[in-house]
Amino acid sequence: MQVLDSSAFIHEYTTDEDVVSIPAVHDELTGEVALRFDAMEGSGMTVHVPAPEAVDRVRRAAKGSGDAAELSDTDIRLIATALELHGTLVTDDYAMQNVAERLDLPVEPIERDGITEEREWRFQCVGCNRTFDENKERCPICGSDLTRKNPA
Repeated sequence: MQVLDSSAFIHEYTTDEDVVSIPAVHDELTGEVALRFDAMEGSGMTVHVPAPEAVDRVRRAAKGSGDAAELSDTDIRLIATALELHGTLVTDDYAMQNVAERLDLPVEPIERDGITEEREWRFQCVGCNRTFDENKERCPICGSDLTRKNPA
């Protein structure tokens, strides 16, 4: 089963496997691309709403990897759907791929190369250069902004 992100509809992704998406993906699409979602739903695509427990599990995984601030609610619900239905997440979004990897979910990229490794992001203060495991509004030491940093 393939769990389709917005990019699958934008890039006219096709597969012979069963496909599923979520209502929020349809809400993100406009014009001809929204009609493509409707057509796929009319031809058998399942539209799924993930359980709150699965959504919470994805939020925890995203927080642990440092991707929480990069993911929309739609992104989180798509990953939760893949988790619940044991599906393959179809997306070009690197943050979604990183969280899916953390949850041992298969991912199929569409137009871009997929990630090559799972990352656990760190956050660095632009003022005092201290690093933190969690993203915060401001550095708790000096009050400057934090930026996401590759841990490698």
